[in-house]
Amino acid sequence: MGTPCNLPRVPTPESQPTDGVSVIMPILNEERHLAESVAAILRQEAPCPLEVVLALGPSTDGTDEVARRLRDADERVKLVTNPTGRTPDALNAAIAASSYDVIARVDGHGILSHGYLATALRALDATGAANVGGIMDAEGTTDFECAVAVAMKSKLGVGGAKFKLGGQAGPAETVYLGVFRRRWLDRVGGYDGRFTRAQDWEMNFRIRSAGGLVWFTPDLKVTYRPRGSFRTLARQYKQYGQWRRVVARRHKGSINARYLAPPAAVVAIAAGAVGGFVWRPLWLVPAAYVAAVAVGGTAISAGKAPGVRLRVPPVLATMHIAWGLGFLASRIRLDDDLPGREGAVVTE
Repeated sequence: MGTPCNLPRVPTPESQPTDGVSVIMPILNEERHLAESVAAILRQEAPCPLEVVLALGPSTDGTDEVARRLRDADERVKLVTNPTGRTPDALNAAIAASSYDVIARVDGHGILSHGYLATALRALDATGAANVGGIMDAEGTTDFECAVAVAMKSKLGVGGAKFKLGGQAGPAETVYLGVFRRRWLDRVGGYDGRFTRAQDWEMNFRIRSAGGLVWFTPDLKVTYRPRGSFRTLARQYKQYGQWRRVVARRHKGSINARYLAPPAAVVAIAAGAVGGFVWRPLWLVPAAYVAAVAVGGTAISAGKAPGVRLRVPPVLATMHIAWGLGFLASRIRLDDDLPGREGAVVTE
């Protein structure tokens, strides 16, 4: 499988020579960013063999053509088919087709920072972690995307999530994407194919329950391209809310106040809006929320272009309300959410 990674090692119970890094990517309709994302991986100065496994769903744009060009241009790129188009199926198919004992997840719209993989390998050895990850650095290219990025980097938008806000290195509930020791993925059975969303949070919960360490370090950074419209942003955050409730049902004790804030806000706003017809002072509740979002959005977007600042308050409201509605309305039951899945096929 190649020459082991040549890195200085700190002895830990989990340290062992690394034979290479397999970067796995679930891909669906990523024509816009895929080439940029893969190029950032192939430029990594990893001190050991490297491969990129693209798990291709049934895209409706030019993604497959871009993927084939990338494969033809570099023998380190491998393609795997994912007929369902579902993210956990793509990840498990890519893991099955990968060659090495360190697995790094990267999404088709994520751009690795310089030195990302080498830094992750050092962190794995230094900490003995099962999974290490860092910061989801949202960065837009349009006014709307930039507004989403501002919201995602604020506590007003995402609460206290370290992987979006940064912070000190240390143990974490979950991290963005992740760089794993393969033996830990094998130990917990990989990604749970029933989780359309939140599959990374759910698997990190199982890793921690099995005694594995999930480690956050701000030294790892991935540039993330946000959604480009209110419609796609609302759909994304509604699914986040839906699937976070599924995790809460599946794993008791996995919920906290940060995850309950959006549904609580939705209930309060709705109660105030409806109750105001009976007792007018209750209309102060939704009015207060609108004012808070407007003032907060203006504050966190200080120094940005006018088109960005104008969009931040409605972006914040979209994130909050879509997440909260998704959580409240979630009726997903794992036993009922088992779509048929065909076996993955490796294409050369």
